[in-house]
Amino acid sequence: MSHFPYLRRLRPAGVRSVRLTTGLVVFTYVGTHLLNHALGNISLAWLERDLLVQKYVWQGWLGTVVLYSALVTHFFLGLWALYERRSLHWTPGEVAQLVLGLCIPPLLANHLANTRVAFAEFGLNKGYAQELYSFWIDSPLSGIVQLMLLVVAWLHGCYGIWFWLRLKPWFGAWRSLLLSAAVLLPVLALLGFLQGGREVIALARDPIWRAAATRPMITGTGVQKLWLAELRNDFLLFDGGALLLVLAARLVRTVRERQVGRLCVLYPDGRKIFVPRGFSVLEASRMAGVPHASICGGRARCTLCRVRVHSDVPLPAPAEAERRVLERLGADSQTVRLACQLRPTHDLSVWPLVPPGASTAFLQRRQRDVVPQEQFAAFMFVDMRDSTRLAAAQLPFDTIFLASRFLSAVSSAVVQAGGLPNQFMGDGVLAIFGLSSEPSTACRQALSAVPLVAANIDELNAVLEQQLQTKIRFGIGLHCGRAVMGEIGFREHLTFTAIGDPLNVASRLEQLTKEIACEAIVSEQVFQHAGVPAAGLPQLAVRLRGRDDPVSVRVLSKAAQMPRA
Repeated sequence: MSHFPYLRRLRPAGVRSVRLTTGLVVFTYVGTHLLNHALGNISLAWLERDLLVQKYVWQGWLGTVVLYSALVTHFFLGLWALYERRSLHWTPGEVAQLVLGLCIPPLLANHLANTRVAFAEFGLNKGYAQELYSFWIDSPLSGIVQLMLLVVAWLHGCYGIWFWLRLKPWFGAWRSLLLSAAVLLPVLALLGFLQGGREVIALARDPIWRAAATRPMITGTGVQKLWLAELRNDFLLFDGGALLLVLAARLVRTVRERQVGRLCVLYPDGRKIFVPRGFSVLEASRMAGVPHASICGGRARCTLCRVRVHSDVPLPAPAEAERRVLERLGADSQTVRLACQLRPTHDLSVWPLVPPGASTAFLQRRQRDVVPQEQFAAFMFVDMRDSTRLAAAQLPFDTIFLASRFLSAVSSAVVQAGGLPNQFMGDGVLAIFGLSSEPSTACRQALSAVPLVAANIDELNAVLEQQLQTKIRFGIGLHCGRAVMGEIGFREHLTFTAIGDPLNVASRLEQLTKEIACEAIVSEQVFQHAGVPAAGLPQLAVRLRGRDDPVSVRVLSKAAQMPRA
């Protein structure tokens, strides 16, 4: 499969993908109807002309098959989604989409019977004149229902589009434009419906026009209308019965799950949640009021609900949608899973990997698309010496300017060597080497960055020679080892960083440069991994705070004297 990347796209469609596709078909149909209604702002003749185009597209055999297949499939998949969801902790948007979706079938019944079924069964080919006459003169209540149908269907579709696109990286830039179109189109359609109705009311004052427009061969005989009304009522009973059946099935499932037994989900704070088998981990969190990040509504899209799982029993295999996400994250499906998709069958403990308050901004700005993991890297701390004394001799804005120039000089050297300037702490920098390279390469990159930092600071001192009375001095601490990489912070204020003993050692070495009065201290371990000889550099065994064993290091009085990596 890796040799044929295009084959990765040929995966079987999941239930959510089918529901999205069929929803888009129906949404397109509603959108073309709104566009047709909007032409009523020009004239009734324009409405009739565009209706011919609509009929050509949607009443042809292909359009009919696509539309009604999508409509029926979307209807039943919507009922299935209502049954499938265990927890009823809905967000306001989800509630609105659900209520609007449930309202569509009963609102659609009368329109469907009097247009499509009437044409297919009796050949009644009504135009806009007949429909507007019915809505404005013959049965105003039907006109209100028709307007409600268009608005409700459009809003339901807009909610679905929003849930689908809001996690896309480009959605923020297009959001205002899409919202404007979503509001403008139904407004124009309602105005066109009003203008077309006024024109029909004026035409209906002419008895000849009225008699011609309402001929039984066009609008139907009394017997035909009665048959269509009965069909509409049968559909309403079917829709109501299907909904009651789904609710009854949920009740039966709940009773059965209580009889089968419960399982325990253990959280990091020691809280134990007992839920019926069949619940997802995310539903367990919501039911117990445990804060758990998730913004896609359990659709396996946002990845914010991912958890690290500890279980003595192998986990169920992930479904297609979850498997694709886990592949993108580079995660092992037996240790990292999406809480919205994992439905455990035995007791287990979980550790949420994303802060509970994370939002869409977290997705858009995260620096790495992976779960927290332990890996080898080289860590460099660089700090400006005597920054307090330099600041005292400068104006506040000049101090910020000076610190910014220093951080830029250090960061450019780190980037040039292949590292990542990760954190800025006042006038200090933490740099990481080896996020995507082997340990030997990471250490060689870190060693090559040391003389580059010295060279950039020398250039900065030459530029600021007239402004500063003394030269800028610095200290570097460099160490390597395995540390945990991940994102920490609060809500959208998150940053990618590393946590572990190698960082503490590098920080202590940087602080030690003040005591030894040198520019850089590099651990012997870095030279060993890099394969670079350091025989000509002074060697010390230093004891660092928080460590029992001494650390073997090499001392550089001048960072520019670093051996070539």
